Amino acid sequence: MALVDVSEALKSLSSTMESIEAVLDLDTMRADIAALEQEAADPALWNDQDRAQKVNSKLSFLQGQLRKVEELHGRIDDLAILFELAEAEDDADTRVEAEREMVSVRKTVDELEVRTLLSGEYDEREAMVSVRAEAGGVDAADFAEQLQRMYLRWAERRGYPTEVLDTSYAEEAGIKSTTFTVKAPYAYGTLSVEQGTHRMVRISPFDNQGRRQTSFAGVEVLPVVEQTDHIEIPENELRIDVFRSSGPGGQSVNTTDSAVRMTHLPSGIVVSCQNEKSQIQNRAAALRVLQARLLARRREEEQARMNALKGDGGNSWGNQMRSYVLQPYQMVKDLRTEHEVGNPQGVLDGDIDAFLEAGIRWRKQQEQPTG
Repeated sequence: MALVDVSEALKSLSSTMESIEAVLDLDTMRADIAALEQEAADPALWNDQDRAQKVNSKLSFLQGQLRKVEELHGRIDDLAILFELAEAEDDADTRVEAEREMVSVRKTVDELEVRTLLSGEYDEREAMVSVRAEAGGVDAADFAEQLQRMYLRWAERRGYPTEVLDTSYAEEAGIKSTTFTVKAPYAYGTLSVEQGTHRMVRISPFDNQGRRQTSFAGVEVLPVVEQTDHIEIPENELRIDVFRSSGPGGQSVNTTDSAVRMTHLPSGIVVSCQNEKSQIQNRAAALRVLQARLLARRREEEQARMNALKGDGGNSWGNQMRSYVLQPYQMVKDLRTEHEVGNPQGVLDGDIDAFLEAGIRWRKQQEQPTG
């Protein structure tokens, strides 16, 4: 890399960092960290476990963000010194090391820049993710289970706590549907680009003739409802049924009627929860899922009204958003962003960050007004 190119690259990195810091507002971030540290130090906080978990999760997230920004400043300064040293001593090894570090720093800066694009009304919230099997029979049920594992592994890699609220198992293999939460700041803004229909093409392990099968699974991502949302549901608008929890193959997991199915009569929305031990816990969890779905419906209605005012009756999102091809070749491709990789197994094992970043950048471009 020529010296003039190095100078331009370093100037570009510094400029991007200035933009990132302006959006993140580091002074406010430091003030928020100080306030959260004070709240976390109060022993009485743990009387409310949910509140304590949220405070500590947000504190850890903000501390990590601030640390990343400060470390990047140091790395960019060190890069300039490293390139100067390589040039002064005409040292090829040092130059290779500097160029390798330049690539690494640029990647980290790009990742941090994506975080600044999450500025939607609910982007900073935790996420509630639902996956359901669609067309494709037993292969679709198996694919839905693979997608559930993909998202849970992604969260595990990042140290994000998760809670599975409900899983409906298919008879032969896989799942009919599942709902789980990812408990981390900005989980909703990050994962919301995953919403839509996912498609898998492979040689079916369930076909004794070894034929290629195409199957589909749907992903829905909602922001977790908070107390400030005012989603009140009168008791007379609910029908609540209880039943026994069951596991794979219909095997009974619970000998009491602890699972809960909740129907919102005005909208017809039905949710169920069976992963908690008591009926009271399952009822509370089902209510959270129902509130999240009603909040999403309210947002859709508001958006439809805005689109009508703007004369934009269509939705820029295509429903089918990603293909996972295992046969006759290996590829995962996002149909909106065109981002693709040749390692489906890595993606299904939770390596989806590049797809998330591409999706977030694509969504931001769609939001830009067209001239």
